Amino acid sequence: MLSYYSSVLGSVEINYTFRRRPSESTLQAWKEQTPEGFRFTLKAPQRITHFKRLKDVQEEVDEFIRLARLLDQRLGTILFQLPPNMKYDRARLEGFLSSLPPVVKYAMEFRHDSFRDEEVRSLLAQSEVAYCGADTDEAALLEIPAGAGHAYLRLRKEHYAPKELKGWGEKIARVVKSGRDVYCYLKHEDGGLGLKYALQIKQAAG
Repeated sequence: MLSYYSSVLGSVEINYTFRRRPSESTLQAWKEQTPEGFRFTLKAPQRITHFKRLKDVQEEVDEFIRLARLLDQRLGTILFQLPPNMKYDRARLEGFLSSLPPVVKYAMEFRHDSFRDEEVRSLLAQSEVAYCGADTDEAALLEIPAGAGHAYLRLRKEHYAPKELKGWGEKIARVVKSGRDVYCYLKHEDGGLGLKYALQIKQAAG
């Protein structure tokens, strides 16, 4: 499936790495099955984000980045997704951001309302970390977050109307034209709607 998927779309967000450490042979296989220009986003291990909650994680971060870089040019970003019950702590966030070596692209997704603050966006922008914009049925996202040299979107609604998909494609095109890469992912489900939505967004983006 990966070979076919990578022939029609440009990137995939891997959730597998959130719960399990990928083997070097698995990463090599992913790399070999995909064409040049394809990009993987790897979700950072839950030990970093959920168990240790960004505190004292330098060793874990370094090891995960070492593995991720085995993808070479196929590596797009590393996503750190925080748990819904984790509140904003400036000192902890700053300490974590300072632990990220500037050798790959990063994005962070915050699910507690306390992170919806310009201070958070400013801290991430200073570290060249993308602030993940999430569009859900509970909270609509209106614009692609600014900040780092790349943008990160997770479109998580159950259903999107053609007009909405066209709108996202046009927004993405404007950001790309400004010189920023956009990593945009849709919800995976059994019916395959996410793939269809992604193709419609890709067409609208030109």
